[in-house]
Amino acid sequence: MRSCEEPRWGWGRYDPSPILFLSLLSAAPFGLLGEETRQVSLVVIPNDVGPPQNLLHIRAVGTNSTLHYVWSSLGPPAVLLVATNTPHSILSVNWSRLLSPEPDGGLMVLPKDSIQFSSALVFTRVRRLGENRGEEEKVHQIRGTEAWLFEFDSTNSSDVAAKPPGKPYPPYALADFSWNNITDSLDPATLNATFRGHPNHDPTGAFANGSLAFRVQAFSRSGRSAQPPRLLHTVDTCQLEVALIGVSPRGNRSLFGLEVATLGQGPNCPSLREQHSIDDEYAPAVFQLDQLLWDSHPSGFVQWRPVAFSQRQGSRESALPCQASPVYPTLAYLLPQSPIVRAFFGSQNNFCVFNLTFGASTGPGYWDQHYLSWSMLLGVGTPPVDALSPLVIGIMVVALGAPGLMLLAGGLFLLLGPKRYSEYQPIN
Repeated sequence: MRSCEEPRWGWGRYDPSPILFLSLLSAAPFGLLGEETRQVSLVVIPNDVGPPQNLLHIRAVGTNSTLHYVWSSLGPPAVLLVATNTPHSILSVNWSRLLSPEPDGGLMVLPKDSIQFSSALVFTRVRRLGENRGEEEKVHQIRGTEAWLFEFDSTNSSDVAAKPPGKPYPPYALADFSWNNITDSLDPATLNATFRGHPNHDPTGAFANGSLAFRVQAFSRSGRSAQPPRLLHTVDTCQLEVALIGVSPRGNRSLFGLEVATLGQGPNCPSLREQHSIDDEYAPAVFQLDQLLWDSHPSGFVQWRPVAFSQRQGSRESALPCQASPVYPTLAYLLPQSPIVRAFFGSQNNFCVFNLTFGASTGPGYWDQHYLSWSMLLGVGTPPVDALSPLVIGIMVVALGAPGLMLLAGGLFLLLGPKRYSEYQPIN
């Protein structure tokens, strides 16, 4: 498992070189070029054959293209991302087919030949760790086979990079959750909505006063979120915040994890890459950005900071490191079926999976306030990149420029300053 926190919370062995300083400084003014204005709408698609179903459609229309994000809690929580080369593409839903055992073709973006990129994310499971090695090995064997919320007991674990980072508890299957009616939380004015869920079977009563929430946010203009990690967003992106709130942990120092499945383009899995920066103004002490990138043109991306928070008002004091595993392929029949993914893509089986684990056995954790949140961006095209902030640029100018200016001023003074002549008269 790849550790996201090891060198990311300070300079560590990633001391920036002068070349990095210069390249970032020269790139700073160009960080936001190439944006496109879009008309963004967020609506719930009504079910015309039965009771309401959670199908949320974000449509972002540009001059020559349209982005469609389709979020749903039918089965495990999932999202489709579809980019087209026309401003007139539409989402078509056949509810009878979508809700049937064979949903293929129940959800389409038309016209089909306008589609330039399409993929999906399925949030499959959440887990926490249990007591013995045999159970831990069993968890590794089923990893990637169902939809879960992971929970781990890290009480006696001192290695934050352990695989897994503690003793595994039985995971929560997200496909077996019941979710609120998304219409109740829909806010078209601010372009956000929240899926809030509880397990259908909760014998321990862990979710009696708690829930798992997926908060979806679309954007009509570029900027950054008010709350840390303050990811930079554009009109080509939407944001997901995953929050575990008020759930009773099964251990004194429980860590939680999330498994995510995605569709690869062709036989290959998307690549997971790290991007480092010297600027931590918006996410203090976090010098890294992680990106999941599809190998296609145009490409989709998922982007996040390797940090979560144990308090609602995220701060450096409540920041938790995260770990991300490599992306590895798995078979479609081993994953819980997402009706919207099956309806759009058919019976494709080129699925890939990666895991995220939040927190460490030391420092702040979920146990502080029974709260955990983590955010990511999903989009298409070139991922937004943070330019150096004016504050950091100012500091660099002062730090690097002041000594040079002092030397220059001193040299000019010696060359151009007033000259003194001696009053001594030599004797011939």
